[in-house]
Amino acid sequence: MRYIDWFEAHGKKHAKIMEKLKDKSDDEVIEYFRFENMVKNEPNFCPLYEKNKKCHEYEELNCYLCACPNFRFDDNGFEIKEDKTLFSYCDIDSKDGSQFIGDTYIHQNCAGCIVPHREKYIKKNFSRDWFFIMKNVKQG
Repeated sequence: MRYIDWFEAHGKKHAKIMEKLKDKSDDEVIEYFRFENMVKNEPNFCPLYEKNKKCHEYEELNCYLCACPNFRFDDNGFEIKEDKTLFSYCDIDSKDGSQFIGDTYIHQNCAGCIVPHREKYIKKNFSRDWFFIMKNVKQG
């Protein structure tokens, strides 16, 4: 599956949840997206929920900004670096991020970064329109 296909499908799932929460306050929406609540109430939002597994080991994980707004990707690649295609990177160059480097590719590894999963960050960047927050994610 191409990343853009996952990204668009995920955005539609997010929008469906937001429609259900349209009468909730912003704080209530953010609280709803807490990992423990999402596992219980939105089991199809993430394939990891089935196993009650987090994508990032963080006690207060919030899933509102799953697919970080600082992540940049291009399924065709941005550039060639040392004979490898760079497909994704972190726009803020998070110190907790790294790269997967294969024989022919480079992908951003966000597993160690929890920037978009902190409620303080979510509140600072909050919009009820997930695609608006994520507007710069897809490049190319």
